[in-house]
Amino acid sequence: MTSGRSARAGTGSTGNTAQPSRRTVLAATAGVTAALAAAGPSHAAAPDDSRLRAIVSRMTLEEKVGQLFVMRVYGHSATAPDQADIDANLKEIGVRTAAELLAKYRVGGIIYFAWAHNTREPHQIADLSNGIQKASLRLPRGLPVLISTDQEHGIVARVGKPATLFPGAMAVGAGGSRSDARALGRIAGAELRAMGIRQDYSPVADVNVNPANPVIGVRSFGADPRAVSALVAAEVAGYQGSGVAATAKHFPGHGDTNVDSHTGFPTITHSRELWEKLDAPPFRAAIAAGIDSIMTAHLMVPALDDSGDPATLSRPILTGILRERLGYDGVVVTDSLGMEGVRTKYGDARVPVLALKAGVDQLLNPPDLDLAWNAVLTAVREGELTEARLDTSILRVLRLKSKLGLFRSPYVGQAGVDRVVGTRAHLAAADRIAERTTTLLVNEGRLLPLSRRRYPKVLVVGADPASPSGTTGPPTGVLAGALSELGFTATALSTGTTPSAATIAKAVAAARDADAVVAATYNVTASSGQKALVEQLVATGRPVVAVAIRNPYDVAQLPSAPACLAAYSWTDVELRSAARVIAGRVKPRGKLPVPVQRADDPEQVLYPVGYGLSY
Repeated sequence: MTSGRSARAGTGSTGNTAQPSRRTVLAATAGVTAALAAAGPSHAAAPDDSRLRAIVSRMTLEEKVGQLFVMRVYGHSATAPDQADIDANLKEIGVRTAAELLAKYRVGGIIYFAWAHNTREPHQIADLSNGIQKASLRLPRGLPVLISTDQEHGIVARVGKPATLFPGAMAVGAGGSRSDARALGRIAGAELRAMGIRQDYSPVADVNVNPANPVIGVRSFGADPRAVSALVAAEVAGYQGSGVAATAKHFPGHGDTNVDSHTGFPTITHSRELWEKLDAPPFRAAIAAGIDSIMTAHLMVPALDDSGDPATLSRPILTGILRERLGYDGVVVTDSLGMEGVRTKYGDARVPVLALKAGVDQLLNPPDLDLAWNAVLTAVREGELTEARLDTSILRVLRLKSKLGLFRSPYVGQAGVDRVVGTRAHLAAADRIAERTTTLLVNEGRLLPLSRRRYPKVLVVGADPASPSGTTGPPTGVLAGALSELGFTATALSTGTTPSAATIAKAVAAARDADAVVAATYNVTASSGQKALVEQLVATGRPVVAVAIRNPYDVAQLPSAPACLAAYSWTDVELRSAARVIAGRVKPRGKLPVPVQRADDPEQVLYPVGYGLSY
């Protein structure tokens, strides 16, 4: 979701909209493979089904409706949030606290966000989780709460330092290691569980074949469905092996759109055959790996359903394809119901009812909970939805809660936080994984690795987007600090994503006093001031190393730069890895997981999938 307080925010939004100037050509993803074999049902009936069914039978209709919702709530505490958070809760939800939310609506899940002040630090998160469980369990027929968050790593994460933060999906795709993906899930899952978070909206299973994709991009493992499938399955195994429900998203695939479903209504124009080959394999792989939950996409796929409805509200897609054809019987959760992609065609009162009719189990973060909750209640009372239909979804949710141990052990201990979260071993593992992801794309005259003797003074300039996921930031400062620790004398000069002529002139003047320049770039376009900055820095005669800190496609716009690296994100762990590669402490090992097209002819591939230099 976005960094602001809008109820329209959706899971996975970064608050930064990428606007590359090129549209991919699907032919660039040569090597697209045939669909994986359909998997059988991933969730057999649990041994305690009779007990869970008995729980459902004792629930009131109002409690059943509530169990289907996963809701945001402001505050660091379940019962004593700050006054500003009480005010925000009253304005948006009509309650003061998480405890009041649970008492009034009996919601089955709560989602954490940094902007909602849920995730200040690990011990507080654990206390909040315990407070939420206590508040729910003390109610009549009280049930444990399934607490979730978006912890994708890379540019989307809700729990920041001192928790361990890993490279994002495209970086992991560049590393290409299933064992690294599994280790990421295992460690990240263990840390989330220690803080009381039992459902993670990760991994992203979208195959990103569109450089202009404004919402997925580096959140995807890449453009090759076979490679994406393998990494999705590995990460699922890691998370779920640590007792956290993984969530493959965004079904049926969000990788080929130039519209952000947070703010618009995308259409995927893939044929049914292309969908089977390109978009379906990672979801099949997730189901085969026993994925606990799958998140829907707020987009239209006419080849799968020509009704004009978003996939979240499409029975042919969610029941016909996901349930019946792919054999999935786990939990289906919507993306945020506050996103524009699901609100375009129907009003907020119709959306949750239609989602349930389509086959959804969890209704995530509606903009108006009271409206949505009462709409579902009314639909049952008036016969549009049956109580048996609700029971089916509630049973799936309760099975997942049981599998995750929430009925046996809903609380977490502070000792577990100290023992698990952000340990030295976990941080070292994140660094090792990152070192296998940095991708060297250009290295004219063997400029890299950069010699400390020949180039002792380094100027770091470039874009400084807001630091993602609670990392240190700004990127230029992190890069300069890391290079200084490696023996250079490095200084940082932020020039922003749209440097003016005066800013460029200032950077050029500073470059003349340096021996080499590192330029951090962020979504460079043909008319971008960032491109002019790099060109003028190169014209000084100083060696320039460009580091793409988000999309690797920047390299196509920077033909004058003698050295170019792709870091895939501007989190600390990825920037430190880029610095170690620049300094020669580690060799670049990453390989492009997406093709990069020529800037002047997008139908031509400049660097194919699998390209990457080394020393």
